[in-house]
Amino acid sequence: MSEIHYGGDAAQANRPLIRSMWRGFLCRCPNCGEGRLFDRFLKVTPECAKCGEELHHHRADDLPAYLVIFIVGHIVIAGFMGVEMTSGLGLWQHLAIWVPLTIVGSIVLLQPVKGAVVGLQWALHMHGFGGEKDILDDHPEL
Repeated sequence: MSEIHYGGDAAQANRPLIRSMWRGFLCRCPNCGEGRLFDRFLKVTPECAKCGEELHHHRADDLPAYLVIFIVGHIVIAGFMGVEMTSGLGLWQHLAIWVPLTIVGSIVLLQPVKGAVVGLQWALHMHGFGGEKDILDDHPEL
């Protein structure tokens, strides 16, 4: 059974997906697990200070924000519905609980989720992480 390699050929080094995503989630370099992945809150460092792996190829775009909305939304709605069914809290009490929880949960998860997406792209040799030149797609003439 042959392995599937995205963005490169089978001669490229195998990059374990789960390990790479976990290292990214911990905001570490997906290659070595030691270097910092971010220079600022959401700005990925151009290359790892420990191993020199180039990380500027990432194209996380809106996926991390979408995933955070999906995760936090499910947690908050489930919590809200559970509390609503078991207690008689008023609207202002629900707002006082769930709005701050939504904001804090989103801020806390955004950087780790973006790191995991960068780790995913690195592990699958996507967007220049496979050694090929990063070329923008041209739209065909209509």
